[in-house]
Amino acid sequence: MLHAPDATSTRPYLLRALHEWCTDNGYTPYVAVLVDETVQVPQEYVKNGEIVLNVSYDATSGMKLGNEFIEFKARFAGTAREIIVPVNRVLAIYARENGQGMAFPMPVTNAQPSAESPSKTQAPAPRKTLSSVEPSSSEQKERNKKRKMGKEQEFRGN
Repeated sequence: MLHAPDATSTRPYLLRALHEWCTDNGYTPYVAVLVDETVQVPQEYVKNGEIVLNVSYDATSGMKLGNEFIEFKARFAGTAREIIVPVNRVLAIYARENGQGMAFPMPVTNAQPSAESPSKTQAPAPRKTLSSVEPSSSEQKERNKKRKMGKEQEFRGN
């Protein structure tokens, strides 16, 4: 396997691709963000250290989906706010209408355990994650049909 140590993260490219996919298909792209001091969002809307943002062109102004940051202006309770989200703080991007999208690994923190109390290291509390969305009945029927057709072809030796 080829290892490219200087390669850039795939996350911003995947975010742009899924944002475009949502937009092209008439869906509303949402991003779930793990908030810390590097994330500029209205703190009053942060719940359990996370915020979900509507990043559709209808809900934002001056949207920039860069390699390092997602930047835009949006209104919260009628007040325009400048939003800046480091790409590495995005946990997921998905379509509001059907939940299709992609979740990303949690950002790695550089926090080192204290040398004074190594025995007091605690595991992080379990956190809620995005669950997968079950396919609709029509999607499930189509999958079953394709699966059945594939088995019939296997049986016939095609």
